[in-house]
Amino acid sequence: MAQTITVIPGDGIGPEVTNATLAVLKAAGADLEYEEHLAGVTALKRLNDPLPEETLESIRRNKIALKGPLTTPSGTGFRSINVTIRKEFDLYANVRPVQTILPGGRYEDIDLVLIRENTEGLYVGVEHYIGLEGDPKAAAESVMIITRFGVERICRYAFDYARANGRKKVTVAHKANILKYTQGLFRDVGAEIAKEYPDIEFEDRIIDATAMMLVLDPYRFDVLVMENMFGDILSDLMAGLVGGLGFAPAANIGTDAAMFEAVHGSAPDIAGKGIANPTSLLLSGCLMLDHLGQTDVAERIRAAHAAVIAKGEARTGDMGGSCTTREFTEALVAALD
Repeated sequence: MAQTITVIPGDGIGPEVTNATLAVLKAAGADLEYEEHLAGVTALKRLNDPLPEETLESIRRNKIALKGPLTTPSGTGFRSINVTIRKEFDLYANVRPVQTILPGGRYEDIDLVLIRENTEGLYVGVEHYIGLEGDPKAAAESVMIITRFGVERICRYAFDYARANGRKKVTVAHKANILKYTQGLFRDVGAEIAKEYPDIEFEDRIIDATAMMLVLDPYRFDVLVMENMFGDILSDLMAGLVGGLGFAPAANIGTDAAMFEAVHGSAPDIAGKGIANPTSLLLSGCLMLDHLGQTDVAERIRAAHAAVIAKGEARTGDMGGSCTTREFTEALVAALD
């Protein structure tokens, strides 16, 4: 029986890259059925709710979601829908692989994976203003929350991922030299978990030194695991090693549900022009197929994608080409045959 998944096209270029991704998934023979639902600014405009209950109910029912980029207002407005969905379904592991796709960049042969804790840290959103001398916003305070439970499961996920995927090394990145309690707990628990995996090399490294070394010598790393905000920042840095967020897939994994998403923005400036690159969402769809046990289909898509880019005749503008989203999608479908 085909797996039914919830599809959230998203905002801006979201519907364009979603349609392209679904077309390739269908052509590759993915055994899927789809329920399409809205979220983000599009949902707010049409349904007066950035995350309608029917969208959440669909994810509860199907356990799997494929999501295009969503617009989150800065400063004011509704809270990040991505964060809300992750919390609602306890999608505690954010998996961000980066691999060299487009030749001729700053680096060649990059093959790294960042595992980010998705539910704790500063992103729990426990924050408030402190009033002083008549100024209600004289100061602001945020609370970083790290639990032993949260660290144990994300570090164990990282080591299990490394073992299952033939990886050799896990780096726990932290700021325990300054944040002795929260980051100290993360480092210490990570080291405890590492003892359960003697076949996997382990190191812990200060987060700022990790950022520097990712730029100077990314090949010294393999799988990296860290808390929420550090993971948010360094996963984008790592995407920059391979050309940007347009080439970076993402999976959000929980015990009972999973969401796969494009990690780039909704790019309203090019929405509707038909020139968006669907690579991020397409490769996220491949992660979804892996998760669903349809790895053979995922590998066919990855091989076709690599072949089209290597050939160089059908590339979108961000890859140095001039083809449209539709032309790029058609080339991918043709390469599947």
